[in-house]
Parts: sequence; C-alpha cells; structure tokens
Amino acid sequence: MAQALGYLKETASQTAGPYVHIGLAPGAAGFQTFAQELGRIIAPEGVPGERIRVEGLVLDGLGAPVKDALLEVWQADANGIYPHPEDPRVAEVASGFRGWGRVITDFDTGFWSFDTIRPGPTPGRAGKRQAPHISFWLVSRGINIGLNTRMYFPQDQALHATDPVLTSVEHPVRRQTMIATRTAPATYRFDIRLQGDGETVFIDV
Repeated sequence: MAQALGYLKETASQTAGPYVHIGLAPGAAGFQTFAQELGRIIAPEGVPGERIRVEGLVLDGLGAPVKDALLEVWQADANGIYPHPEDPRVAEVASGFRGWGRVITDFDTGFWSFDTIRPGPTPGRAGKRQAPHISFWLVSRGINIGLNTRMYFPQDQALHATDPVLTSVEHPVRRQTMIATRTAPATYRFDIRLQGDGETVFIDV
C-alpha cells in the first residue's frame, strides 16, 4: 500500500472561484436560499455610534476592477468593544451590534459598499492602543489564500502614529494604502489594489 501511495500526485491547488458566491453569498448568484443573507447587516439601526458608509473597488494588477470578489469585514463598536467572547469587555458591547459582515463586488461595475458605524479605538498587544479600523478578508477567483488588510480613518492621524500595525509598515507611502479617503461627511472610499503600483498592504494573520 505504501508503494502504491508513491504513485499518487499532489492534488492541484484550488482558488476560491468561480463559484464562491453560490456558497457564501447565494442571493447574489441568483439563489434565494436564505430569507436574510448572512452578513448583510453589521450595525442595525439603533446601535449607538456615528453612522457611516464604506465603499470602493478591488483592483487587479492592471488597475481593472475585480468583479467577482467577496469581502468579509470585522470591527469593534463605537466604544472599541468586539462582540466576541475573547474581548474581556464583551458584556458591555452595544446591544444589537454584530461587528461582522459580508459584501460582494457588483458583477457589472466591481463596486462594493456597506453601511455601519465608525468603530472606536481598541486595545492592542502589550498594552498598545490600536487606532479605529475595520479589518477586511478578501477572496476571489485566482486567489488561493484569502488576503487580510485593514482600513483606517484619515482623521485619526495622532492615533496612527502609535498604532502597532500601522507603525510596523516602515514605508510611509505603503502605509497610506491602509488609510481610507473621506469623500463626504459620512462616506469613506477604500480601494484595495491586489498588486502593482500602489498595492495594498496585506497582513499575515
């Protein structure tokens, strides 16, 4: 038996597409599997905090929109508390706050957006304070392993200077790829570039 196994070849690696939406966001693929698609609502109406919209594109190495990407997002509430048992303050998290969401790019334009509340600063390792941010996990056709990054807010420059993740990115130009642009009082633009000029900083987690 051991000798027979020597003739077996390694299974080819698989990417996430082209059927990622059928499994993770079936409504977008035309399948009415769930009455409420999982991850649509991060912070229901009534959750305290500044309501904002986050939007953008996922761009490939040539600058073209990726139209079949799926993004998952995690964030703390307005007081910097995560609705997760590993957060020691989880009992104090805002009522109804979910802190997790799933969004897909538009099949025609590649544009994505979601509504939420602006998160507060969160505790980091070794007692360091993290600036308000939203964590992203991205997967699409052609990507073998999901990509992780963060989006920070442009008005928090003082906190950026001590944020342990941002300060670990030595080059200031590269650091800017993790900071959104405020395009309206309550709207933030965050384009994610997969490779090439201006490639977004991705985090090994």
